[in-house]
Amino acid sequence: MPDYRVHVSPPPPLEACELVLTAAESHHLVQVNRARPGDLVTAFDGQGHEWICVLEPANTRKTVHLRVVSQSNRPPLACALLLGQGLPKGGTMDEIVRQATELGAAVIAPLSTNRSEVHLDPDRAAKKVDKWRVATVEAAKQCGNPWVPRVEPIQTLAAFLTSPAVLAAELRLIASLQPGALALHDILSGHRATHGRGPASVAWLVGPEGDFSPEETGAALDAGWLPVSLGPLVLRCDTAAVYALATLRCATEGSY
Repeated sequence: MPDYRVHVSPPPPLEACELVLTAAESHHLVQVNRARPGDLVTAFDGQGHEWICVLEPANTRKTVHLRVVSQSNRPPLACALLLGQGLPKGGTMDEIVRQATELGAAVIAPLSTNRSEVHLDPDRAAKKVDKWRVATVEAAKQCGNPWVPRVEPIQTLAAFLTSPAVLAAELRLIASLQPGALALHDILSGHRATHGRGPASVAWLVGPEGDFSPEETGAALDAGWLPVSLGPLVLRCDTAAVYALATLRCATEGSY
């Protein structure tokens, strides 16, 4: 297994014999990670395609060339996870994005909610989303995830609830502290009893600090979302997001 991973964008042809890295990826590989000519490097495009390569000796500091040895395709995980996350304050969303990538989330949707303390103008919002998209690539490189999640633009909860990807999810779950919230095990057991298999896609809603407002929670429940307990303790929003994704990933991946 190669010691180095690089992201190639735009995706090259699958049959490519040579890959040329961007200046940023070239710098990180050679100057930061200290890769040397002849080292094996895994290149990936974030869409499940990987290339095992050899670092060519004739490289400049700004442009690295990789000779392709083999190419492979890795399928996505069995269950596509969509995370709708109420925007938390500070840099908490940065960490949520990184950890959601490590847990194999397919979509990350930052949500502007009634109780979000972060309110960004369009320019700052776009820069934040760009930063989170870079973070997904870096996290994918570190954890070996060949699929980079799609980070949606910041949107309202109402827009998220009616988005095509969410409406297509087989299960739609909202983290809840309310009495009567369901156990994830019971929901998944019921799905298996009905369909004979685990869910192919699940959307999770996790609120910001202070959770969703009663009106927002009501809108989700009216739209068919199921309230799910994350246990008896009150979790920080970043802990709740990781807990929700991790428990679902463990329950849906047969190798665990």
